[in-house]
Amino acid sequence: MDKFFGIVRGLGLKRGPQRWLGGVLGGIAAKLNVDVAYVRIAFLLFCLLPGPAVVFYLLAWVVLPDQRDGIVLQNFLERRSINGPRM
Repeated sequence: MDKFFGIVRGLGLKRGPQRWLGGVLGGIAAKLNVDVAYVRIAFLLFCLLPGPAVVFYLLAWVVLPDQRDGIVLQNFLERRSINGPRM
């Protein structure tokens, strides 16, 4: 699993500091060096099309590192492995 998260960190895409929800669109805007408003408008238009826009956003929130380089999914898996399986 560490290899996967290393690849994700290597993309250079992080959730942004300008956040309304999870910061995913702010991170994309920062990577593309455009105003976050344009990315938000594009995402809203994308949501109007039939497709998995919300699923895409949630997956990006779980997998992309935040500004401190923490990944939600990785933290969850690490906590789960420390506590062990529950019955």
